[in-house]
Amino acid sequence: MNTNQFQELIWEKGGELYRSMPWRDDTRGYYVLVSELMLQQTQVDRVIPKFAAFIEKFPNERALAKASLGEVLTLWNGLGYNRRAKFLHEAAKMIHHEYSGAFPNTKEQLMKLPGVGKNTAGAILTYTFNEPIVFIETNIRTVYFEHFFKEGVQVSDDELSKVVEETIDREHPREFYWALMDYGTWLKKQGAGRLDKSKHYKKQSPLKGSVREVRGQIIRLLMEKDWGVFELENAVNGDDRFDKALDGLLADGLVEKTGSKLHLTK
Repeated sequence: MNTNQFQELIWEKGGELYRSMPWRDDTRGYYVLVSELMLQQTQVDRVIPKFAAFIEKFPNERALAKASLGEVLTLWNGLGYNRRAKFLHEAAKMIHHEYSGAFPNTKEQLMKLPGVGKNTAGAILTYTFNEPIVFIETNIRTVYFEHFFKEGVQVSDDELSKVVEETIDREHPREFYWALMDYGTWLKKQGAGRLDKSKHYKKQSPLKGSVREVRGQIIRLLMEKDWGVFELENAVNGDDRFDKALDGLLADGLVEKTGSKLHLTK
């Protein structure tokens, strides 16, 4: 398949499979940043209502920067991976204070924001500023594995990036990537474009029985009130995961201890 054929296919599939999303309807940088961090390891259907509630409460970087981390974590509840909420909170404070409220528009500036790596920075530059930047994520891998690496095994992102560079639509990159994302989602439902071909693919570990499960339980209980350590351990039916979960939350700055009480970071 040559570049023209591939682009024609993507535009066709993009038209058929297009999904409306609030961060597509309004591509301002703040909306795209919030959506990108929410979408890391969380499906679109779960993110859309959370995104709407989050934007209603924190409509811009200034509002988010002025909130407490506890408020942010409370609204984030249900998305999991709470460090993403902390990264987003810190990014908003950095934009508000260090960038004087101006949303960063270069990869170098964006990658200074907590939680933003090169692929997230590339996505923000593409979706917000319509720049033809190469970035890789799971749906993009799925599409390219299906059409360019069907017989390949253990494909690196460097190999993949070269093909993306050669085949993206440089005149309409934002809409082209949307089409890639929607087509990739559809392909995954068909069992195509298997991600285990990627050198970088790691299957998400089950929540049940994990330390991550206990971390979530602790966060949810601390949304209700402050707790003593032993009282909290009993409330979550703590096993040997409790200490590791709590130590991690304290180290990550998501939970604090004042006197004998634990609480979400103020």
